[in-house]
Amino acid sequence: MSDTKANAPNGAEAMVRMLQLHGVKHVFGLCGDTSLPLYDALYRLDHGIEHILTRDERSASYMADGYARVSGRVGVCEGPSGGGATYLLPGLAEANESSVPVLGITSDVPVTSRGRYPLTELDQQALYRPVTKWNGTIDLPDQVPGIMRTAFRAMTTGRPGAAHICLPYDVQKQTLRDDEDLWADPAHATAPARRSAPDTAAVDAAAELLLRAANPVVICGGAVISAGATAELDALATLLNMAVCTTVSGKGALADSHPLNAGVVGANGGVMATRAIVAAADLVLFIGCRAGSTTTENWRFPKRGTTIVHIDIDPMVIGANYPTTVGIVADAKLALAALAATVRHNIADGNPLAADGTAAVATAKAARRAQFLPLAESLETPIRPERIIAELNRVLPPDAIVVADPGTPCPYVAAYFNLKQPGRHFITNRAHGALGYAMSAAVGAWYASPSSKVVALMGDGSFGFTVGELETIVRKNVPLTMIVFSNAVYGWIKASQKAGYDQRYFSVDFSRTDHARVAAAYGVKSYSVSDPAQLAATLREAVRHDGPTLVDIITQPLQDAQAPVSQWMG
Repeated sequence: MSDTKANAPNGAEAMVRMLQLHGVKHVFGLCGDTSLPLYDALYRLDHGIEHILTRDERSASYMADGYARVSGRVGVCEGPSGGGATYLLPGLAEANESSVPVLGITSDVPVTSRGRYPLTELDQQALYRPVTKWNGTIDLPDQVPGIMRTAFRAMTTGRPGAAHICLPYDVQKQTLRDDEDLWADPAHATAPARRSAPDTAAVDAAAELLLRAANPVVICGGAVISAGATAELDALATLLNMAVCTTVSGKGALADSHPLNAGVVGANGGVMATRAIVAAADLVLFIGCRAGSTTTENWRFPKRGTTIVHIDIDPMVIGANYPTTVGIVADAKLALAALAATVRHNIADGNPLAADGTAAVATAKAARRAQFLPLAESLETPIRPERIIAELNRVLPPDAIVVADPGTPCPYVAAYFNLKQPGRHFITNRAHGALGYAMSAAVGAWYASPSSKVVALMGDGSFGFTVGELETIVRKNVPLTMIVFSNAVYGWIKASQKAGYDQRYFSVDFSRTDHARVAAAYGVKSYSVSDPAQLAATLREAVRHDGPTLVDIITQPLQDAQAPVSQWMG
């Protein structure tokens, strides 16, 4: 006599139930034959989860990434075995490297057919091992609850990251012995789920160094936003009158109008004026930032010999690239709050303040504005990217979310787009820089915040990677505004060939596409702009439209532009 309970679920039903128990409301994915039991469970069960069918598994993973970045909740994507599993991988690699909690579920061939050359057999666990924080295969249906809990715990505690679960076809159809193990910790639905407090002695030492520094500067990464630490950052910087710079991912740690926000630093989006602030620092406080090659312009700024204090949830990051006087391994919110309290106490005891960050930031902003405005007001054709950003600054509401591909749009948004309030209002995939991110990630961002105006900025190279998702956007009536910087070139590579290879241009140019006509064929309200004088009115109409829109803008190519990029590749 079997001990299996009559009402016990099968593996696919248990998977859906565990998603529900972890508070999942959206799953992005693409169907396949090994996923049939999972899809049947999603069809039959009452779970409150909306499945968004995509046209490419990569798009599903980027949608989950954008959703997680904006919502703070785990983004979930799924795909079938074989090719589907390989296509889902790029998005998980990006999410993991960017500390974004994304769960990828790939169905697989039956356990019983392994090693017998079944169609689409692939060692998925080995494939995903290098690009995820946690990775597992379910071999028995009773493993579903425990493995799901482990994946969510891994994604949302410590340094957030991606997880992958391989779910074989036969396991989906087999029945659990009972359903008593179907439970979840609701804290693991969002990141950070468990915050780590800082060491008191390290906080005291950091506060002492900050108070002694004549010219301290903060460089903060995306963890400040992810941890919900923008108010704590503001409090500490204001106490010390200390200039704040950000990485590309950290843009939004303070509103761009904040008198202490100098803006983005580094090779992508930094300008000479913000570089000067970092170069003049006698102490740099890194917060949730790995001090990698882009942010530090290949470890030149801060200069060697600068006193370094570093706060990060990941102890491996601290001291990796700079000799560090004080390292604080902790959640950014708790560390900044503790540091501000200690500094406030010491100021009350009579410690004088030497920093004048407000003046330094005002000087830097004036220099950046002087560099930007003549280009932004130019009536030259092709249209300058600076003019596009200037018009978006005027037309977008304060809570807008801008999603940029890492190609042509990214440095311009990083340097010149004005975020009117702190928080996650700008996202881009800076970890691996894959093209084709913005359109799909913007869909995920909208599902995370449907009341916000979401804008996707992409080059025409990126558009070619992801054009099929226009059908998804129209089918689901996602009211994105998509802007194509149309310059018929893979711009970063051509600009690098100009700068480092004596203009030996090779295999970087392609034919111009009428992106507006392509989008119109999918049912998207579309516009094409080549005259700078028509840009403002066109963007205003596109942003106000209550459905999806696309604006194809004939744009100056990067190799001819004055992009805020300190050093091209090569």
